Amino acid sequence: MTRIRFTHAVAAAAFTLALVSSSAAKAQSPITPPEKFFGFRLGSDRNIARWDRIVEYYRLIEKEAGGRIKVVDMGPSTMGNPFLLVVISSPDNISRLDHLRQVNAAISDPRGRTEQEIRKLVAEGRAVVCQSMSLHASEIGGTQMAPELAFDLVSRNDEETRRILDNVIFLLVPSFNPDGAIMVADYYKKTLGTPYEGGSLPWLYHKYVGHDNNRDAFQTNMVESQYMARILFRDWTPQAYADHHHMGSYGARIYIPPYAEPIRPLGDPLVWREMSWYGAHMAYKEEEANLSGVLNMAQYSGWGHFGFHWITPFHNIAGMLTESATTRMASPLFIHPNQLKGATRGLPEYEEQTTFPNPWPGGWWRLRDIVDRQKVSAWALLDLAARNRETVLWNAYLKALRQTERGAAGKPASFVIPRKQHDPLTAVKMINKLLLQGIEVQEAPRGFTTQGGIIYPPGSWVVPLAQPKMGLIRYLLGRTFYPDNEWTRARDGFPMRPYDMATDTMFEFMGVRVDPLDEPTPSGLRKLDAPVAAAGSVSSGASAYSLDGRLNDAFHAVNLLLDKGIAVRRAESAAGALQPGDFVVAAGRADDLAAIARATGVDFRPHQGGTQAREVKRLRIGMYQRYLGGNMDEGWTRFLLEQFAFPYKSVMDAELKKGNLNSSYDVIILPDDSTAALTGERTGERTGRFSRIEEEYPPEYRSGFGKEGVEALKTFVEKGGTLVTLAGASQFAIDKLELRVRNVVSGQSSKDFWCPGSTLRVISDTSNPIAWGMPENGLAVYLFGDGAFEISPSPHNDHYEVVVRYAGRDLLESGWLVGEQVIAKKAAVVKAAYGQGRVILYGISPQHRAQTHGTFKLLFNALVK
Repeated sequence: MTRIRFTHAVAAAAFTLALVSSSAAKAQSPITPPEKFFGFRLGSDRNIARWDRIVEYYRLIEKEAGGRIKVVDMGPSTMGNPFLLVVISSPDNISRLDHLRQVNAAISDPRGRTEQEIRKLVAEGRAVVCQSMSLHASEIGGTQMAPELAFDLVSRNDEETRRILDNVIFLLVPSFNPDGAIMVADYYKKTLGTPYEGGSLPWLYHKYVGHDNNRDAFQTNMVESQYMARILFRDWTPQAYADHHHMGSYGARIYIPPYAEPIRPLGDPLVWREMSWYGAHMAYKEEEANLSGVLNMAQYSGWGHFGFHWITPFHNIAGMLTESATTRMASPLFIHPNQLKGATRGLPEYEEQTTFPNPWPGGWWRLRDIVDRQKVSAWALLDLAARNRETVLWNAYLKALRQTERGAAGKPASFVIPRKQHDPLTAVKMINKLLLQGIEVQEAPRGFTTQGGIIYPPGSWVVPLAQPKMGLIRYLLGRTFYPDNEWTRARDGFPMRPYDMATDTMFEFMGVRVDPLDEPTPSGLRKLDAPVAAAGSVSSGASAYSLDGRLNDAFHAVNLLLDKGIAVRRAESAAGALQPGDFVVAAGRADDLAAIARATGVDFRPHQGGTQAREVKRLRIGMYQRYLGGNMDEGWTRFLLEQFAFPYKSVMDAELKKGNLNSSYDVIILPDDSTAALTGERTGERTGRFSRIEEEYPPEYRSGFGKEGVEALKTFVEKGGTLVTLAGASQFAIDKLELRVRNVVSGQSSKDFWCPGSTLRVISDTSNPIAWGMPENGLAVYLFGDGAFEISPSPHNDHYEVVVRYAGRDLLESGWLVGEQVIAKKAAVVKAAYGQGRVILYGISPQHRAQTHGTFKLLFNALVK
């Protein structure tokens, strides 16, 4: 059989013809087209529109479009740039936006309404579709495509466009990461015409978190995540959501829904069917436009981390992503046919199959190719929702109703968060995070007693499962087990790594006690309508005050006290109400104390009598920061330190190699990283998009502190400094400082030991100052590549202290663990004396993504003397 294959040029011509009506409409439109405003066609070679100009363009067409568009500034980004929500619909819908939002909210949570009432709301309502662009700022196609998409919607007057405008409220987030969009555009312009043109940004494309901003949907630490949570989970609850991304260059040209196996259970079946439905229409429209290389139901599994497109199904939203093959920013990339490969899931070879019927043949790949494919997929989603408005809305009702019914019929019936907690202020933070997810939380003003006789004090909280977000609640507040089956193991039996974490159990990460309750939800509860306030108080008439060292926020209060020059002491032993690790503050300067109590939520309790306590000294903290694209763990740790008011300084290679570190620092933190990345022993190593680091980054951005830095760190510790090594960086300390410690998981086959992003049971030695304030039995997050330590026999065994160890059996709380016997009873945190100083090895990730509140104190205690 002779195969007829269109060339790339013919496919592009066909796509142009398919949109001829759009071009004709543009020619007649009084609205400024993007190419006129920006001075080039978006997606054209070596051109990137900067975010500030894109903002100007949306505000311009808002004035020109006759009521079809409303630009909402949600507030400043992390670095002060506008975070926009662009709402596009018909002028009539825009004029009634608040009313239609209320209609949509009633459909999305139909409790207390009859079916007849819902049918009236469905007849009146509009399908709500949200699409976000370039969450990962180096994946520039979405943000560059979006102005064209908006222009077409506000300027075209053909039947298809009018149908979309009349039947859909389109919530467009044109840049999920405005700060990163500016960084990427500026760096690309700087390197244009140099050997490094199109290379990766040498630092994180966000002030703190870089690529990890898509891991923040369930904890919402970043302000951008909070804006998006308001849009998706509180203000609107759209029926469909698409997040437009890029992927590697050497496979399919664009991935579109649905996901591959395995899926994450507990979502309503309709939501998974909707993803297939929308994805099929996207694929159909891509092929109609003769755009090749379209892949669906492969590569990206339905069970992923709780980022925005993977958490939304449990909000009853068809949460989807597209992934376009990336290029060198706005510079074209030539790809040979034999360089094109299949994918781990669902595409064993780069050749035709039912979900990939039209492979791209290779050749030049351009940003404009990405823009074309993303634009077709974005339009197709709007088109299908518009054609099926009432079906979409009715099924939104059915999903909410059925999930509520499942929650009411199943067990547990609810989750109880007792008011009395090891760290009650962290429990309050968790409650507020649940509220931002749009989860209903109820408070028991008078407390209650269960049928089994358990007494819950006044102020305890109850989260009933009989509500539309039942599945989400089960994952955030209940134990989770990642599947171990044929979908999650390769043909040779080796485990396939999950897409990021194997669990996202909020309560375990945060160290909050949550009790499942199988009996009916107690009566007399009050629904929370606003975030819970946690303003602390200062007892009057005391000569001194104590702060509870079990509270993470006690460290925040102490840092604020030290900022004010107020002396703080720390209890070293139990005495009366004081426990080791509690803080003691002298009375006086009442206004300052009251302000700090309000800011942190910490109570200043009256303290009587003396105790053995040492003065708290402010330690000079340095944290190693590298280039090579930046280190997300470093960024998250910076963010965490700032949240709790720990002063620190970033330490770059030059300063580290110069030595004499003790003159500037008491503590140096090495974030989670490989030894090769820390030292720079990576020359010639492949980076992925280009072949070598030397081709990716200019000389000034090729990080690594080398042998000089290793010697400087040795000297720093020998002279009394503290070296804190987080997760993977512990191996650096073991090897380079020749510690008598062995990481027992190093070199293990994944068939023998496997633990990707899980919570494990640990036991803390709470008499050790590093573990002060911790519960003796608790949980810790273990990441792929973290450590479990064994102290090797030597004459200096007494130089090593086990601060935290893994439990002896039944280690797994949530996630996926193979081979628990490998790490059972082994050390998770070790403190090693080294010269006059100390090295603290963390096999776990105590501050992971600023999410693991339950183990923050294991880090904080190392930063306070």
